[in-house]
Amino acid sequence: MDWTLTAKLFAALFAIMNPLSTIPVFLALTGAQTPAERRSSMLGMLATVTIGALICALAGQALLSMFGIDVAHFRLAGGLIVLLIALNMLNGEESSSHQGTDAEKQTFKSVSNVGIYPLGIPIAFGPGTMATIIVFAQSAHETGALLGYFAGLIGYLLFFGILLASAPLIASWLSPTTLSISKRLMGIILAAIAAEMITGAFGKLFPALLG
Repeated sequence: MDWTLTAKLFAALFAIMNPLSTIPVFLALTGAQTPAERRSSMLGMLATVTIGALICALAGQALLSMFGIDVAHFRLAGGLIVLLIALNMLNGEESSSHQGTDAEKQTFKSVSNVGIYPLGIPIAFGPGTMATIIVFAQSAHETGALLGYFAGLIGYLLFFGILLASAPLIASWLSPTTLSISKRLMGIILAAIAAEMITGAFGKLFPALLG
C-alpha cells in the first residue's frame, strides 16, 4: 500500500478543512440548539462531508469527462483554488469559498439544518476540498495506490468525526493565538500542496517546459 499517498492526502484534507477553525464555527452556529439538535446538526454535517467526499473520489473522473474537462486542466484549476485558500490562511483571513461571503453569512442561522448548509457545504466541504479529493484520485491507479488513497480519505473522515464529536472539549483548549498559529501552519502546508498540483498540471500540459 502507498503510505506516502495516504499521508499526503490526510495532510492535505487536514490543512484545507482545518478542523481547529471549523470547530468554533460549529459551536457558534449550534450554540442555541438543544443537545439533540446539536447531535442532529453534527450528523448532518458528517453525512454531507462523507457523501460528498465519496462522490468526488468514486465519480470525480466521470463527472469531469461528462463536462469534457481534461484532468490536467482541472488539476491546474484545483491547484489555483487551493493556493488562493492557502494565501488567505497565511494572511490570517478566511476564504469566502469555504466560509461564505458576508451576504451568505447573514442567512446561516435561518436555515433548517445548519449541519448540511453551511457547516457541511461550504465550510467543511468546499471547492478546495472537492478539488483536492478529485486531483489526488487521479494519481491512484495501481492497487497499492488505490488502497493508500482510500486509507487516507476514510482515515481522515473518521478522524474528522471524532474531532467533531469532541468539539466542546477541544474548543476549551483553543485560544485565539492557537487558532492564529494553526491557520498559518496549515496555510504553509496547503501552499506546498497547491504548488505540487500546479507543477504537476504544467508537466502534463507543457511537457517540453520540464524537459
